[in-house]
Amino acid sequence: MAKKEKKAVFLLLDGVGMGALPDAADYGDEGSNTLVNLAAAVGGLRLPTLETLGLGLLSPIDGVRATDRPIASFGIMAEQSAGKDSTTGHWELAGVISKSPFPTYPNGFPPEIIDAFTKAIGRPILGNKPASGTAIIEEFGSEHLKTGSPIVYTSADSVFQIAAHEEVVPIDLLYHWCQIARQLLTGPHQVARVIARPFVGKPGSFKRTHRRKDFSVPPPYPTLLDALTDAGFIIVTVGKVDDIFAKRGIKKAFRAGSNAECLKQVSHLYQEGDFDFLWCTLQDFDTLYGHRNDPVGFASALTEFDNWLGDFINQIRHGDLILISADHGNDPTTPSTDHSREYVPVFGWIQSVTGQGRSLGVRPTFSDLANTVGEFFGLCTRFPGSSFLTDLC
Repeated sequence: MAKKEKKAVFLLLDGVGMGALPDAADYGDEGSNTLVNLAAAVGGLRLPTLETLGLGLLSPIDGVRATDRPIASFGIMAEQSAGKDSTTGHWELAGVISKSPFPTYPNGFPPEIIDAFTKAIGRPILGNKPASGTAIIEEFGSEHLKTGSPIVYTSADSVFQIAAHEEVVPIDLLYHWCQIARQLLTGPHQVARVIARPFVGKPGSFKRTHRRKDFSVPPPYPTLLDALTDAGFIIVTVGKVDDIFAKRGIKKAFRAGSNAECLKQVSHLYQEGDFDFLWCTLQDFDTLYGHRNDPVGFASALTEFDNWLGDFINQIRHGDLILISADHGNDPTTPSTDHSREYVPVFGWIQSVTGQGRSLGVRPTFSDLANTVGEFFGLCTRFPGSSFLTDLC
């Protein structure tokens, strides 16, 4: 396939928020500020590449300098969707605003759901409560090995998760159970995602495998990915993006088990050049560190990304668009292990275009990013919000 001249790359830093939204108190998130609070907790961040993009111009962040000549345009974006989960955040970045939040289950799933599920799969379940995936596997793993009953759990997100040992429940059967759950979870119980969580090992040393699979609700309206695909552009994703969009509008999807693997894949795909729009979601910030209230790990992951980005910038070709943002916050310094209702940072530039970055201000919706990508590819999109393409350096 011939390489095309004009490409866009979007790097989504899952959970990297930039200050509480005005309605954060309604979500129990007043005072959350993932980047600022994280920096204070670890004695300062060292992010020289993001510093050159203008990170220090967004807010005073311990250890981050406010540069005089940012190489990117910079700002923050507000979420208009109801909720603070990955699905609504990703969808809004792609142009779809969710008016109602997906249901969550802080006390576990109600009897009508569990009874229907156990009847359909022909065996009882274990768990049925909010929990860390690794913790609930340790809690119920031994009993699961003896009985073959799947472990069902949820989290602060709108998810119905099913964990099973690969030697007890074949992976295809686990996926089938997830499809059953997906069909049952409709109407007021329409969770955003049903997730297969396979694991291996023995009690005391269980380990989740990379054969996780998400069964998502498709977006209710056409997204940026649909619009680009309909116009003949090639969309490639890295990470969990394809699951969140129910694979709609995506030509090829590449999975990876860590941020490092995702970034390695991005570097390879960019050199190959067989895409028009590449979207990569880096989820370690959220899943490994934000949800576990681990500011030191979170800071280390940001440093890893910053180092990679410094090398990647030197490889970007003339005229290509680069965007960096997030889908919500996940402040690891607060008592909550949930996502946080926050603004997200946004950086954008077109490589080798003369001039220096400028402030994008406070964007009223994540959907401004969808309009920006659409305009870059010459589409007249009708997503909420507006493009900031003309403000990119």
